[in-house]
Amino acid sequence: MGYDNDGRLPLIYVRGFAGSGIDKAVEDPFYGFNEGSVHVRVDGFGDPQFYQFESPMLRLMIDENYRLLVHGDQRAFLQHSGDGEVDANTLWIHRFYDVSASTFSKRPTEFSIENAAADLFDLIELVRRKTGAPKVFLVAHSMGGLICRSVIQRHIPLLSGKATDYIARLFTYGTPHGGIEFDVGFGLIEKLRDLTGISGADIFGPGRMYEYLTPALPGAPSEDDFDAQVMPPDGFPVDEVFCLVGTNPADYQVALGLSSKLVGARSDGLVQVDNAYVEGANRAMVHRSHSGTFGIVNSEEGYQNLRRFLFGDLMVRVDLVGLSLPDDPDDDVVWQLETQLSIRGLPVLMHTQTAAQYCPVQLERTSAQDSTDAPFPLVTTFLSSKLAPRRDGQPRAARHFLKLRLISLRVRDGVFDFLDHMEQAEDWQDLLLVDIAPDPAGTSSAPLRCWATWNRTVTKAIRSWEPQPSDLLEDANTTAGVWRGEIQMPPEVRELLGENARLSITVTPRSAAG
Repeated sequence: MGYDNDGRLPLIYVRGFAGSGIDKAVEDPFYGFNEGSVHVRVDGFGDPQFYQFESPMLRLMIDENYRLLVHGDQRAFLQHSGDGEVDANTLWIHRFYDVSASTFSKRPTEFSIENAAADLFDLIELVRRKTGAPKVFLVAHSMGGLICRSVIQRHIPLLSGKATDYIARLFTYGTPHGGIEFDVGFGLIEKLRDLTGISGADIFGPGRMYEYLTPALPGAPSEDDFDAQVMPPDGFPVDEVFCLVGTNPADYQVALGLSSKLVGARSDGLVQVDNAYVEGANRAMVHRSHSGTFGIVNSEEGYQNLRRFLFGDLMVRVDLVGLSLPDDPDDDVVWQLETQLSIRGLPVLMHTQTAAQYCPVQLERTSAQDSTDAPFPLVTTFLSSKLAPRRDGQPRAARHFLKLRLISLRVRDGVFDFLDHMEQAEDWQDLLLVDIAPDPAGTSSAPLRCWATWNRTVTKAIRSWEPQPSDLLEDANTTAGVWRGEIQMPPEVRELLGENARLSITVTPRSAAG
């Protein structure tokens, strides 16, 4: 009973916006965290194969031994339990819409994010006291992430507290951290929404976001200086925030599909890609829609990123360094890089940015005065050495693959056309194979080893790759406990990206949260 200090903190789920459908939303005892999905994939014989994702809630119960203890009212259960007597590895649902549902009250309370945030803080405190856990995990979908940020940025500071004393990590699915904007209407639709507050949707406009994300305290930014996607630098660390960004608008159908058409192709159907993350936070992009059958919460991609962020013991960051694209006004070529990340043993991509999904990495040109060794971030992911597949009872290295694809587009006089274009014809592509494992002879300053090679050098199937001594990367980092190595880009692409172009791989061990 109570807290075992094993990294499994109580997890509180916060659902998204219900609009005028509050009564329907409260009928679900778990507010949607229990919803799974099925999809088909092609098996080894070329036939469609059924694949089931049980739901993030059930998977946490199966994979991480989380528990649901409630039969009835979860708050009543907690209040009647002794302090420190409830298991910490438990799941809780922030049922903030209940007080606003006509099915629970003849005089329902009008919903506000400020009230939902205050109620979430009360639940956090109750769960902490009854489990004995020092902190909690917050996991949120859509507007739920804004409720969590209101607790972190406004409610706790107004109590003269620090959010890090209560919350360990925040994971958001498809949260409009920068609000909701539209691709049409030249801003008029947003102004009408914010003026009328139709169905309470003005909470996604800058005025209301400033109100519920900013405390009325000395040093708080003015509304003119406020940026919704920037968390206060002296507040909750963005290293402990992960934003999962959806890139599939086609499968999000609300009001006859009008929402996804208004928001635009570069979105999950409701939230534009550029508004779905906090500046400086960890993030990944997956080809999932905002909700529904192919929604981001009820997806294997979402769960695998969630699980590794909460419980993984390695953070891996890949940067492109040595990039040299001359800042020449006579050069009319624009360069894009597609990235796809996969992990051994998983049936899904953990991260994908492609032109077909309207979100490739735009490579920036550099002037002669710029440092060519400035890191250009490509992807950050989290791995768990305990989840590495085993063979013959022995652990194997945490293996992941990063696919890179370089595309050039010609833009003349600021206009892109297809007259001088070869669709889906890349200038270069390759797959980087990476193994990370503890160093048997390692010290606290260098506890890891990392091997990497390009697929072009592998003559067998990539699953058969056995790292060679020449694939071992040297630790080039002097910071204790952090490993960093570099691998040169292949010669043919260095002619395009710069002779000194290379990938930098940084691996940082993470301790259990708490």
